[in-house]
Amino acid sequence: MTGFADLRFDAGRLCLDLVATVGGRFGVEPVERLDTPDRLRDWLLASGAVPPGTSLTAVDAAWLARVRAVRDLLHRIVHAEVDGRAADPDLERVNALAATAPPALRAVRAQDGTLVRTVAAAPDCGAVVGRIARDAVELLTDPAARGQLRRCEGETCSLVYLDTSRGRRRRWCSSEVCGNRERVARHRRRAVNAR
Repeated sequence: MTGFADLRFDAGRLCLDLVATVGGRFGVEPVERLDTPDRLRDWLLASGAVPPGTSLTAVDAAWLARVRAVRDLLHRIVHAEVDGRAADPDLERVNALAATAPPALRAVRAQDGTLVRTVAAAPDCGAVVGRIARDAVELLTDPAARGQLRRCEGETCSLVYLDTSRGRRRRWCSSEVCGNRERVARHRRRAVNAR
Protein backbone atom coordinates (compact mmCIF):
# COMPACT_ATOMS: atom_id res chain seq x y z
CA MET A 1 0.00 0.00 0.00
CA THR A 2 1.21 3.48 -0.79
CA GLY A 3 1.17 6.48 1.53
CA PHE A 4 -0.96 9.60 1.32
CA ALA A 5 2.13 11.64 0.51
CA ASP A 6 2.44 10.04 -2.92
CA LEU A 7 -0.98 11.18 -4.10
CA ARG A 8 -0.23 13.91 -6.64
CA PHE A 9 -2.14 17.17 -6.98
CA ASP A 10 0.26 19.20 -9.11
CA ALA A 11 -0.90 18.37 -12.64
CA GLY A 12 -3.02 21.52 -12.94
CA ARG A 13 -6.48 20.02 -13.51
CA LEU A 14 -8.79 17.65 -11.65
CA CYS A 15 -8.84 15.13 -14.51
CA LEU A 16 -5.04 15.17 -14.78
CA ASP A 17 -4.71 14.68 -11.02
CA LEU A 18 -6.88 11.58 -11.38
CA VAL A 19 -4.65 10.30 -14.19
CA ALA A 20 -1.67 10.87 -11.86
CA THR A 21 -3.04 8.29 -9.40
CA VAL A 22 -1.27 5.62 -11.43
CA GLY A 23 2.44 6.17 -11.95
CA GLY A 24 5.41 4.87 -13.84
CA ARG A 25 6.75 5.03 -17.36
CA PHE A 26 5.16 3.13 -20.21
CA GLY A 27 6.36 -0.45 -20.35
CA VAL A 28 7.15 -0.47 -16.61
CA GLU A 29 4.94 -1.99 -13.90
CA PRO A 30 2.57 0.85 -12.88
CA VAL A 31 2.33 2.15 -9.33
CA GLU A 32 -1.29 2.07 -8.12
CA ARG A 33 -2.09 4.96 -5.80
CA LEU A 34 -5.84 4.31 -5.55
CA ASP A 35 -5.57 0.89 -3.97
CA THR A 36 -8.45 1.01 -1.46
CA PRO A 37 -11.80 2.76 -1.03
CA ASP A 38 -10.22 4.76 1.83
CA ARG A 39 -7.52 6.06 -0.53
CA LEU A 40 -10.21 7.00 -3.03
CA ARG A 41 -12.05 8.95 -0.29
CA ASP A 42 -8.79 10.74 0.55
CA TRP A 43 -8.21 11.59 -3.12
CA LEU A 44 -11.78 12.82 -3.71
CA LEU A 45 -11.53 15.23 -0.77
CA ALA A 46 -7.93 16.36 -1.32
CA SER A 47 -8.39 16.89 -5.07
CA GLY A 48 -11.45 19.09 -4.62
CA ALA A 49 -13.67 16.68 -6.57
CA VAL A 50 -16.08 17.16 -3.67
CA PRO A 51 -16.11 19.97 -1.07
CA PRO A 52 -14.30 19.45 2.26
CA GLY A 53 -16.44 17.64 4.80
CA THR A 54 -18.55 15.82 2.19
CA SER A 55 -19.86 12.51 3.47
CA LEU A 56 -18.33 9.75 1.39
CA THR A 57 -19.56 6.73 3.35
CA ALA A 58 -20.95 5.18 0.16
CA VAL A 59 -17.46 4.88 -1.37
CA ASP A 60 -16.75 1.18 -1.69
CA ALA A 61 -15.00 -1.31 -3.97
CA ALA A 62 -17.55 -0.65 -6.75
CA TRP A 63 -16.76 3.10 -6.65
CA LEU A 64 -13.05 2.27 -6.71
CA ALA A 65 -13.44 0.04 -9.77
CA ARG A 66 -15.53 2.64 -11.60
CA VAL A 67 -13.19 5.55 -10.85
CA ARG A 68 -10.18 3.46 -11.91
CA ALA A 69 -11.94 2.62 -15.19
CA VAL A 70 -12.56 6.33 -15.80
CA ARG A 71 -8.95 7.07 -14.90
CA ASP A 72 -7.78 4.51 -17.46
CA LEU A 73 -10.05 6.09 -20.07
CA LEU A 74 -8.71 9.58 -19.29
CA HIS A 75 -5.14 8.25 -19.29
CA ARG A 76 -5.60 6.96 -22.84
CA ILE A 77 -7.27 10.17 -24.01
CA VAL A 78 -4.80 12.59 -22.43
CA HIS A 79 -1.71 10.70 -23.56
CA ALA A 80 -3.17 10.29 -27.03
CA GLU A 81 -3.92 14.02 -27.17
CA VAL A 82 -0.34 14.86 -26.16
CA ASP A 83 0.76 12.62 -29.03
CA GLY A 84 -1.78 14.31 -31.34
CA ARG A 85 -4.20 11.43 -31.81
CA ALA A 86 -7.16 11.18 -29.39
CA ALA A 87 -9.35 8.16 -30.23
CA ASP A 88 -12.98 8.87 -31.14
CA PRO A 89 -14.52 5.91 -29.24
CA ASP A 90 -12.77 7.08 -26.06
CA LEU A 91 -13.97 10.63 -26.66
CA GLU A 92 -17.54 9.38 -27.09
CA ARG A 93 -17.30 7.56 -23.75
CA VAL A 94 -15.95 10.60 -21.87
CA ASN A 95 -18.66 12.76 -23.45
CA ALA A 96 -21.31 10.34 -22.20
CA LEU A 97 -19.83 10.42 -18.69
CA ALA A 98 -19.67 14.23 -18.76
CA ALA A 99 -23.40 14.39 -19.49
CA THR A 100 -24.14 13.07 -15.98
CA ALA A 101 -25.10 15.84 -13.59
CA PRO A 102 -22.33 16.68 -11.11
CA PRO A 103 -23.00 16.86 -7.36
CA ALA A 104 -25.29 19.82 -6.69
CA LEU A 105 -23.45 22.48 -4.70
CA ARG A 106 -24.84 24.85 -2.10
CA ALA A 107 -23.38 27.91 -0.40
CA VAL A 108 -23.90 27.82 3.38
CA ARG A 109 -22.61 29.86 6.29
CA ALA A 110 -19.84 28.35 8.37
CA GLN A 111 -19.74 28.96 12.12
CA ASP A 112 -17.52 32.02 11.57
CA GLY A 113 -20.05 33.50 9.10
CA THR A 114 -18.06 32.90 5.91
CA LEU A 115 -19.65 31.16 2.94
CA VAL A 116 -18.47 27.62 2.20
CA ARG A 117 -19.38 25.04 -0.43
CA THR A 118 -21.27 21.90 0.51
CA VAL A 119 -23.16 19.35 -1.51
CA ALA A 120 -26.95 19.32 -1.41
CA ALA A 121 -26.90 15.56 -0.76
CA ALA A 122 -24.25 12.87 -0.52
CA PRO A 123 -23.00 12.43 -4.09
CA ASP A 124 -23.26 9.16 -5.94
CA CYS A 125 -20.38 7.76 -7.96
CA GLY A 126 -21.91 8.77 -11.30
CA ALA A 127 -22.13 12.42 -10.22
CA VAL A 128 -18.50 12.49 -9.10
CA VAL A 129 -17.32 10.75 -12.27
CA GLY A 130 -19.42 13.21 -14.29
CA ARG A 131 -17.63 16.14 -12.66
CA ILE A 132 -14.22 14.67 -13.49
CA ALA A 133 -15.25 13.83 -17.08
CA ARG A 134 -16.64 17.36 -17.55
CA ASP A 135 -13.27 18.76 -16.46
CA ALA A 136 -11.60 16.58 -19.10
CA VAL A 137 -14.00 17.80 -21.80
CA GLU A 138 -13.31 21.43 -20.80
CA LEU A 139 -9.55 20.79 -20.93
CA LEU A 140 -9.61 19.01 -24.29
CA THR A 141 -11.84 21.60 -25.97
CA ASP A 142 -9.89 24.64 -24.74
CA PRO A 143 -7.14 25.24 -27.33
CA ALA A 144 -5.02 27.32 -24.93
CA ALA A 145 -5.16 24.72 -22.13
CA ARG A 146 -4.67 21.81 -24.54
CA GLY A 147 -1.58 23.57 -25.89
CA GLN A 148 -0.14 23.60 -22.37
CA LEU A 149 -0.30 19.81 -21.98
CA ARG A 150 3.16 18.33 -21.41
CA ARG A 151 4.49 14.89 -20.52
CA CYS A 152 7.04 14.86 -17.71
CA GLU A 153 10.61 14.28 -18.86
CA GLY A 154 11.44 12.42 -15.64
CA GLU A 155 13.03 9.05 -16.30
CA THR A 156 10.41 7.08 -14.33
CA CYS A 157 7.42 9.40 -14.74
CA SER A 158 4.68 9.52 -17.36
CA LEU A 159 2.56 12.20 -15.69
CA VAL A 160 0.88 14.71 -17.99
CA TYR A 161 0.51 18.22 -16.60
CA LEU A 162 -0.40 21.75 -17.66
CA ASP A 163 2.68 23.87 -18.25
CA THR A 164 1.63 27.30 -17.04
CA SER A 165 5.22 28.48 -16.49
CA ARG A 166 6.50 31.65 -18.08
CA GLY A 167 7.97 30.74 -21.44
CA ARG A 168 6.36 27.26 -21.35
CA ARG A 169 9.71 25.56 -20.71
CA ARG A 170 8.81 23.43 -17.71
CA ARG A 171 10.34 19.97 -18.13
CA TRP A 172 9.04 18.09 -15.09
CA CYS A 173 5.67 17.50 -13.51
CA SER A 174 7.17 18.79 -10.26
CA SER A 175 10.47 20.48 -9.57
CA GLU A 176 10.44 18.96 -6.09
CA VAL A 177 9.82 15.40 -7.28
CA CYS A 178 11.06 14.62 -10.80
CA GLY A 179 13.15 17.78 -11.12
CA ASN A 180 14.98 16.96 -7.91
CA ARG A 181 15.58 13.36 -9.05
CA GLU A 182 17.10 14.66 -12.29
CA ARG A 183 19.34 17.16 -10.46
CA VAL A 184 20.56 14.42 -8.07
CA ALA A 185 21.24 12.04 -11.00
CA ARG A 186 23.12 14.80 -12.89
CA HIS A 187 25.22 15.53 -9.77
CA ARG A 188 26.07 11.83 -9.38
CA ARG A 189 27.07 11.54 -13.06
CA ARG A 190 29.41 14.53 -12.69
CA ALA A 191 30.90 13.09 -9.50
CA VAL A 192 31.58 9.75 -11.23
CA ASN A 193 33.11 11.48 -14.28
CA ALA A 194 35.31 13.69 -12.09
CA ARG A 195 37.04 10.66 -10.54
